[in-house]
Amino acid sequence: MKTLAKLFFITGILLIAIGAILYLLSATELHRWFQWLGKLPGDIRIEKENVRIYIPITTMLLLSILLTLLFNLIIRLFSR
Repeated sequence: MKTLAKLFFITGILLIAIGAILYLLSATELHRWFQWLGKLPGDIRIEKENVRIYIPITTMLLLSILLTLLFNLIIRLFSR
């Protein structure tokens, strides 16, 4: 149980750090590197006069794969 608590704690700290870095650097060079995110083939975007619908299917699949790999790496490091 302590291992799981430690995993959640470290994951939370990492997410907060990544969020703070992205927030602080959003108007700088980093923004240009990730401007393609959300505009991938397979992301659905419908814009009409009074309605905007955005369904980022491909972006969410890509993020899901990356986060799965990251969490598996973290779990393997802490299970030793």
